[in-house]
Amino acid sequence: MKKVIDLIAEELEAAFEQAGYSKEYAKVTLSNRPDLCEYQCNGAMAGAKTYKKAPIMIANDVVGQLEGSQCLEEVNAVNPGFINMKLKKEYVADYLNQMSSDENLGLEVTEEPKMIVVDYGGPNVAKPLHVGHLRSAIIGESVKRIARKMGHKVLGDIHLGDWGYQMGLIITELSKRQPELPYFDDEFQGEYPAKAPFTIGELEEIYPTASGKAKEDEGYREEALQATYLLQNGHRGYRAIWNHIMNVSVSDLKKNYANLNVEFDLWKGEADAQVYIPDMIEWMKKEGYAHIDQGALVIDVQEESDTKEIPPCMIQKSDGASLYGTTDLATLIQREQDYKPDKIIYIADKRQDLHFLQVFRAARKTGIVPEQTALEFLGFGTMNGKDGKPFKTREGGVMRLENLIAEIEEEMYQKIAQNRTVAEEEALKTAKIVGMSAIKYGDLSNQASKDYVFDVDRFTSFEGNTGPYILYTIVRIKSILNKYQADGRIIEGIQVKSAHNESEKALMLEVSKYSDVMESAYVDLAPHKICSYIYDLANAFNRFYHETKILAEEDETKQKSYIALLMLTKRVLEACIDVLGFEAPERM
Repeated sequence: MKKVIDLIAEELEAAFEQAGYSKEYAKVTLSNRPDLCEYQCNGAMAGAKTYKKAPIMIANDVVGQLEGSQCLEEVNAVNPGFINMKLKKEYVADYLNQMSSDENLGLEVTEEPKMIVVDYGGPNVAKPLHVGHLRSAIIGESVKRIARKMGHKVLGDIHLGDWGYQMGLIITELSKRQPELPYFDDEFQGEYPAKAPFTIGELEEIYPTASGKAKEDEGYREEALQATYLLQNGHRGYRAIWNHIMNVSVSDLKKNYANLNVEFDLWKGEADAQVYIPDMIEWMKKEGYAHIDQGALVIDVQEESDTKEIPPCMIQKSDGASLYGTTDLATLIQREQDYKPDKIIYIADKRQDLHFLQVFRAARKTGIVPEQTALEFLGFGTMNGKDGKPFKTREGGVMRLENLIAEIEEEMYQKIAQNRTVAEEEALKTAKIVGMSAIKYGDLSNQASKDYVFDVDRFTSFEGNTGPYILYTIVRIKSILNKYQADGRIIEGIQVKSAHNESEKALMLEVSKYSDVMESAYVDLAPHKICSYIYDLANAFNRFYHETKILAEEDETKQKSYIALLMLTKRVLEACIDVLGFEAPERM
């Protein structure tokens, strides 16, 4: 189905041409004065200079061509040259019925699906997930789901930090605590134990302990660096420890990400890229892309059009060690070989903007990525506490993600328990669902690039622009539909009729914007646009609900139309929260 705004634009384009003007001026937008009209066109003012006419004259000429319009009920030319429009009620109702009969709610999915890789997550193994990992996971999951909704093939890749110095630290500390383990015996030729010599809890304690020691003891640090070197060069025992670390960590990560309703298709990490690095570096040297600068191997990425200096992309330090840029370029080689992506979207802290600029330019310059493959970086801002500083525990430490989730769920449970009429088990389940909406909507309702304040009290409120408010609206609709059906009435096959009042038409117009919003959110990588939309849609429904007797309506035809509209509103809201990564309970 075409979007409503495009259908209006088609009529306006024809009217501009019939009036003797170019159709390029027939751009239609939502009205910025909804008290006056529903849609508007400002093209007459843009065309005034070209046609040497007063904008109002052009606007009047165009309006004159719109008599008998299929979709417009009211069209007015308003000084200094606006064209204000309102849609016919029956036209809107017909559009909604077409939406309702379509499995995709009228959303036009792409005819040419792209292969897209979304790189998000990026946690280091052997460390617990903390609130700093929240934004990448939530935004990345939503971007992935939106792209799939638009019909693209999408792979979500966690891109684990699994190959760096932290591995050498863990191996070194383990060797101090359990030197008798066979991994540290260079003469050992047998099979290494299948069971890891540590639990996830012990592993999460080993790393910070080792890190602390390395900062104070240069000898310890040198041991850790040597252990890292040996691991990365194939030391048999250290590789076996690394496998244990990966198995234990990934199992725990999968559990924690599942609690966030976040799923990755690929569980690859920096280690997977290592095999490509030696050949890549040799090839870059041979082809003259990389050169030595102060002992390091770099690729110049400065361009003539740059207004400020862009440092070279360093791919090998003077001691031969690789860097994040090296791994990212090698990962691009791997992705090109394995998936041939049309687009790769990276989601990370916006402070990594320069890093990704360097990597993208190096990838283009060296031909690692074909010219037609899009590389996009979506940088996100900081999640802060009410004090405006990065979100911490009450004690001032970095909060573990599982603790934050538990805290939000407990907050929701207390609110639900105050007025609940459901059993304890259902209350706990509902608190989990609603808590997830509070966390995800609280994050996604902000433009990704901006810092925001994570306010538990506000995010868990059932009023205002929050996840619980959106879910409460959906549950209210479900309740009405259940009561309607409980009286033995059939909901299948009923249709939306022309609006009977202004609040009903306002709700219908909001529902009709679904395709436009979803498409815009995909193009701009902007989940916050979906949040803004469903907040407006929920408000429009609640206004209609308070002004209209739905279940008490005596006119059966009118009541059926109301019910059909509610069913479609529910479907649209549920489709939107699904791409945001949460769901609605049956009751609240």
